[in-house]
Amino acid sequence: MEIYLVGGAVRDKRLGIPVRERDWVVVGATPEDMLRQGFKPVGKDFPVYLHPRTREEYALARTECKTAPGYTGFSTCADPDIPLEQDLQRRDLTINAMAETAAGELIDPYGGANDLDNGILRHVSRAFAEDPVRILRVARFAARFAHRGFHVAHETNTLMRQMVTAGEVDHLVPERVWAELVKALEEKTPVRFFDVLYGCGALTKLFPEIESLFGDDTRARHGHATAAFPALQAAVKLDATPPVRFAAVMCDIDQHHAPDRGTTWLLNLCERLRSPNAWRELAAMALNQRAYIHQATTMPAAKLLETLNALDAFRRRKRFEDVLRVCQADALAHQLTTDAEYPQGTLLQQAHQAALGVKIDASSMAGKSGQAIGDEIRRRRIAAIQDLIRK
Repeated sequence: MEIYLVGGAVRDKRLGIPVRERDWVVVGATPEDMLRQGFKPVGKDFPVYLHPRTREEYALARTECKTAPGYTGFSTCADPDIPLEQDLQRRDLTINAMAETAAGELIDPYGGANDLDNGILRHVSRAFAEDPVRILRVARFAARFAHRGFHVAHETNTLMRQMVTAGEVDHLVPERVWAELVKALEEKTPVRFFDVLYGCGALTKLFPEIESLFGDDTRARHGHATAAFPALQAAVKLDATPPVRFAAVMCDIDQHHAPDRGTTWLLNLCERLRSPNAWRELAAMALNQRAYIHQATTMPAAKLLETLNALDAFRRRKRFEDVLRVCQADALAHQLTTDAEYPQGTLLQQAHQAALGVKIDASSMAGKSGQAIGDEIRRRRIAAIQDLIRK
């Protein structure tokens, strides 16, 4: 039995960045060997086991055979006679197809170290074309390493375009597309995720609403020309969370199209991708309210309170703050503010605090109807916000 560190851990160690997780490949072992040593099996489809102490994943060396379209159409063979090089050959990119021995010796049969040094995302073998998820992964790695100058190899882009033409992308399920999108939004340059998908022709199938943001045909250059995503780029600059970045992308789409077309397209997109309700609600709230929020510093106290109510700020404070961050990114994108200050958002937060500070004495409201109590709370909140404005 021989054990090797493989994949992302080897790649990230060579790049000098923190290793997120460690995966291992075991050569020369059977499932019975793993069980005798206390490893716990994971799932039914792949020979993967959890280490009894570290809980890290150890997989038996295996090969895969394409049996049907899509990313689930595979049969797997794990055998003690399968060499490490054959296991590495089934991986997506050369930079992910390196291994290390226990002594730290690099095993690199497919030139991953050279591609890592030169910033190239290159497929290992033609087997890449058998799994459409790999198109999404290449786009995500482009987003992760764009700041290091990485680019997709021309031959890999060509292969990805052939996969799109062959209909492989049509077999991707919404949950997998959404999962890869979320991961891409967490990266340093998420715009590159969409650039690469556009460059291979997959964007029009996966995110048709975004396709029109690309003004000309740059597919021959496989997405090196970046479309306009000013709100998303501003959200990244603000170090915003993935839900805020997603809403910023929706602002970019909405800004590009006719402003009177409503948000039906957003609801359709979220339904198609099966996005979480919280993400959809945040994006819809930002699209519907951003024009009002941008005008907050010119509003009278009553209008500020009306805006806070429209944002449901008194019940959904976290979402209220996220909406303000989306609007800050949108304002920064259109030069309505600077990244250091968004006075409209600051004023709304202060008005929110002033309104929350209003207290009602139950004894003074005795005998009054619910409507009367609500009117009194509203009057006092407006007065508190007006006092804030004066100060």
